[in-house]
Amino acid sequence: MPELPEVEALAHHLREHALYRPVARVDVASMSAVKTFDPPVSALVGRVVTGAARYGKFLAVEFQDRPDDPLHLVVHLSRAGWMRWHDSASTTPPKPGRGPLELRVHLDAVGGPGFDLTEAGTQKRLSVYLVHDPQEVPGIVRLGPDALALTRDEFAAVLTGRSERLKTLLVEQQAIAGIGNAYSDEILHTAKLSPYAASGRLKAEQIDELYAAMRSVLTDAVDRSVGQGAAQLKGEKRSGLRVHARTGLPCPVCGDTVREVSFANKSFQYCPGCQTGGKPLADRRLSRLVR
Repeated sequence: MPELPEVEALAHHLREHALYRPVARVDVASMSAVKTFDPPVSALVGRVVTGAARYGKFLAVEFQDRPDDPLHLVVHLSRAGWMRWHDSASTTPPKPGRGPLELRVHLDAVGGPGFDLTEAGTQKRLSVYLVHDPQEVPGIVRLGPDALALTRDEFAAVLTGRSERLKTLLVEQQAIAGIGNAYSDEILHTAKLSPYAASGRLKAEQIDELYAAMRSVLTDAVDRSVGQGAAQLKGEKRSGLRVHARTGLPCPVCGDTVREVSFANKSFQYCPGCQTGGKPLADRRLSRLVR
């Protein structure tokens, strides 16, 4: 799933390549992806791209035809969605339900430069909203403070009184916006904390370590990602991961084997040597299989 660093890089890419270009046409290949109907996506035609921003893991592209009437195309890429920039595209409108394309925006001219929103797989969860204000999008309204905007004291206040495991809290967008499954694994590994540690029971020095890890992991990932082409971002993300998606491989810090805990439709990875005193965490799915 694209997380804070990748979405920040996509917004940066659009600011570099799409700014001040007019919309020539919008092709909708999946009506189920578009969650709003007023205004229709056709209202973008003739408007000019005037900005791109990130709200947590939401990407928002601003279009205007006059200063007092902006429209925002807000996208949540979900688990398998992506934005792809193209220098040219087919002028033939796509057939609904064919391939991964969900929506295409032609800029300057039909068939010219622009961007595609795509989604791989059969579970179609990518969401597109066309609104006058990003705060009209329910998911944005519910967001907690952005992970890179929090001070150390504000971060400590988020943790205070919480009973969730750290892994659960870090990916909870209403608590802290922008962190997903991959970077939460990396943050906890860098902070040398168990994913199962209770959020509200950390000592002051552990909060310091966790906050510093969150800042460094996300900032480093943004620095690596911004300036990369959209097509290179996924590979860049994978190359920077130390434990996430590396089950069975040696930890680059201590050499212990990276382990995994699996649930019904997701999993996380961690290093026992760095994070749990050498003790593997119970994998409930595996436990049920061996009974």
